[in-house]
Amino acid sequence: MPNSPSDGARPSGAPRRVKMQRRGPLLVEGPVEVELEDGTTVRSDRFRVALCTCRRSRRFPWCDTSHRARSSGPSDGPPPAGG
Repeated sequence: MPNSPSDGARPSGAPRRVKMQRRGPLLVEGPVEVELEDGTTVRSDRFRVALCTCRRSRRFPWCDTSHRARSSGPSDGPPPAGG
């Protein structure tokens, strides 16, 4: 009998894979339960979830790619036209 089930579920005892990214969410193989600071638990049955690490997400703890938004500052884009 093969080690991995045909339904794609993680075999019992197999480690859960977590992928860290320099500027982005934490990717976790699902399904997952996440315990929040206030003690509540949220669950996702997806095969992979993106957990927000920047706290900008409107769907926290799930990432909604808000980390991609840039703040306006002198280094964003070309300098203003002189006058």
